[in-house]
Amino acid sequence: MKIAIVCDWLVTYAGAEKVLEQMLNVFPEADLFAVVDFLPEGQRDFIKNKKVTTTFIQNLPRARKKYRNYLPFMPIAIEQLDLSGYDVVISSSHCVAKGVLTGPDQIHISYVHSPVRYAWDLQHQYLREAGLTHGLKSKIARLIMHYMRIWDTRTSNGVDYFIANSHFIARRIWKCYRREAEVIYPPVDVDKFTFCDKKEDFYLTASRMVPYKKMDLIVEAFSKMPDKQLIVIGQGPDFNKIKKLAGPNVKLMGYQPDFVLQDYMQRAKAFIFAAEEDFGITPVEAQACGTPVIAYGKGGSLETVRGYGEMEKPTGIFFSNQKIQDLVDAVSYFEEISQDITAKDCRENAEKFAISVFRKRFSDFVNDVVLIEKKNNG
Repeated sequence: MKIAIVCDWLVTYAGAEKVLEQMLNVFPEADLFAVVDFLPEGQRDFIKNKKVTTTFIQNLPRARKKYRNYLPFMPIAIEQLDLSGYDVVISSSHCVAKGVLTGPDQIHISYVHSPVRYAWDLQHQYLREAGLTHGLKSKIARLIMHYMRIWDTRTSNGVDYFIANSHFIARRIWKCYRREAEVIYPPVDVDKFTFCDKKEDFYLTASRMVPYKKMDLIVEAFSKMPDKQLIVIGQGPDFNKIKKLAGPNVKLMGYQPDFVLQDYMQRAKAFIFAAEEDFGITPVEAQACGTPVIAYGKGGSLETVRGYGEMEKPTGIFFSNQKIQDLVDAVSYFEEISQDITAKDCRENAEKFAISVFRKRFSDFVNDVVLIEKKNNG
């Protein structure tokens, strides 16, 4: 059985790349394809130092730094990859990877992190954050997104089986493509995070500082609670703006290596998470440390955190709106009920998302699909 794995782009090691890494651990013999590959030499271990077949965008001017600017050409580019020699094609897609061309005798399984976010329901948010609400550039961007939606819908017909990274994304897949999706949660390296049941009197948040992460909301909320300490780990374009919002009880540490983040996660009273994520790995990592989570009650958090008063063995609480007062109220409520959330329950919940769980579920799904297709095709 000859297998190809296709991803959108290879430029860093983040959430989608952690999924790709485990796909390659399950199918180490697979060949790898991407729109572009700009991984530095010292960061190629997770793809097993494989040779990556790329598209013509790899060689376009300034593509290394500005590959996202070539988004309008990516649908054409991904369709030029010749996968005709493979029995099974697995795409790991949050943009265009699922649009590869396959034939009737090939099986195409697409693991979808999300349908193209900025082309569907998040278009208006994307345009606001990019400063593209008015003018000629706005009109061009809207035209490109319109084209992307048409292409994205058409190419969904070329996928035989969809996998979603959460039930939240499975609903988005149904909304966009009218296709059912199996849910297999992304792998989280919970073994890397040491369990600790002794908590100190501070809260923690950690994220890249970009608008949708709502780090400004968290910092402003804690600045209104001067008796509560907040540690903020993370860097990004909004760092200076957020720093100006911080009161004396809020400590911004900027980027920190993993061992520092893990140390604070182990000791924190609770981890604060205010983004609407497709899945969200950091709340699971916090729970792996035995740390409860105070999260915005929408998106993947509803599947990774067991809400107090809603489920047995709770691991955190939710707030309903991305507003300062909602978070302030949530923190106050957490302090009232925190003794009912145990570090042990947090760790046990996190282990449901372990790497070994992903590998088994993904391997079983692919092998079952191959057997079904062989049976159906005689």
